[in-house]
Amino acid sequence: MRPVDLAREHGLSTQAIRNYEDAGILPAAGRTAHGYRAYTPLHAEALRAFLALVPGHGHQTATSIMQAVNRGAVEDALLLVDESHGLLLDDRRTLQAVEAALRDLAPVPQERGDTFIGPLARKLGLRPATLRKWEKAGIVRPRRDPLTGYRVYGAADVRDVRLAHQLRRGGYLLEQIAPLIAQVRAAGGVAPLESTLREWQARLSARGRAMLSAAAALDAYLRAREA
Repeated sequence: MRPVDLAREHGLSTQAIRNYEDAGILPAAGRTAHGYRAYTPLHAEALRAFLALVPGHGHQTATSIMQAVNRGAVEDALLLVDESHGLLLDDRRTLQAVEAALRDLAPVPQERGDTFIGPLARKLGLRPATLRKWEKAGIVRPRRDPLTGYRVYGAADVRDVRLAHQLRRGGYLLEQIAPLIAQVRAAGGVAPLESTLREWQARLSARGRAMLSAAAALDAYLRAREA
C-alpha cells in the first residue's frame, strides 16, 4: 500500500501519513526497491486505531498509546488507557458533585460594591482566618489593593464565599468545594452553570462512547500485530 492508499480512506494528506510514521504512531514502513514507503494492512489497522483513540483520549494520549504499542510495550499502552478512563470518571464525579451542590444551594443575594476580609467575615459569622484558608485552597480569589495590600472582595468573590459557606455547612470538604466553585466561576455564576450541565453531561457521554469505539479499534490492531 502507498501513503495515498492509507490517506484516502480517512481524508488525510500523504504528508500526514508520513508524519504519523515519523512520530511512532504507525509502525515503520518497509521500502520498495526504489526507496518508496510500502505500507501493509497492519498499518491501516494502526491508523484506524489512532484516529479512533483521539476523540476519547485526546491527541497527546492517543499518540503515547500508539507509540507504546509500536515499541512492544503493550502494558504501558493499557496503563495509559486506564489512566484516561480514570480521568473521565473523575470528571463524571465532579459533574455529579456540582449537580448535587446546586440542588442544595439556597439563592445567593446579589452584592454590590467591594468589601474587605473583616466586614465580610463578620457578616457571615466566619473568622478572617477561615477566609484566608479558603483562599489558599483556591475557593476564593480576592484581589489586592495596590496601595495597602489588603484583600478586596468584589461581588463575584462574595458570591463564591457565600456558596462555599453553604457547602461547608452541608458537609462538603474544601477539596470538594474548590472544583465546584471553579465551575461556577468559569460559568459566570450559578444560573449560567445550571444551563450548561446538560451540555457538560453530553460531552462526557460522547467521550465515553468514543472510548468504547477506541477500545474496539485498539484491540483490532493488537490482534493484527499478534497474528
